[in-house]
Amino acid sequence: MLGWVIACHDDRAHALLERLEKHAGPLAQCRAVNFWQGMSTNMLSRMMCDALYQTDSGDGVIFLTDITGGAPYRIAALMSHKHSHCEVISGIHYALLEQMLPLRDGLSSESFRHQIVTLGDSEVSSLWHQQQKNPPFVLLHDLYAN
Repeated sequence: MLGWVIACHDDRAHALLERLEKHAGPLAQCRAVNFWQGMSTNMLSRMMCDALYQTDSGDGVIFLTDITGGAPYRIAALMSHKHSHCEVISGIHYALLEQMLPLRDGLSSESFRHQIVTLGDSEVSSLWHQQQKNPPFVLLHDLYAN
């Protein structure tokens, strides 16, 4: 099963998780991390790291964030590069999470990423999709080649 770390500004993450659990019951391998105004990004990073390890069963973890480029998104992006099968999604909302909930058991992290972005509105994206728009810097020539 894919783990979920819902990380949003203010109390939105906990509100989303509570609403999902009210609808579906307690959710295994799912944690909410709120990023409060005035909280340091170091503290947010520690909280998200704890949540990552609490939700990871080896199948992968999906970071579900509210704003592309916001602090939760940036920290999730850094963490995802250090762990295999981690995906970072932005622009989430309750209806989309409710729709994706049953797919946690059957999809790989990559398939889940593709599905949630396909089903989401224009605000929903992923780190992978953002990287495709802005590919990494590549040298066109090797300065040290003979």
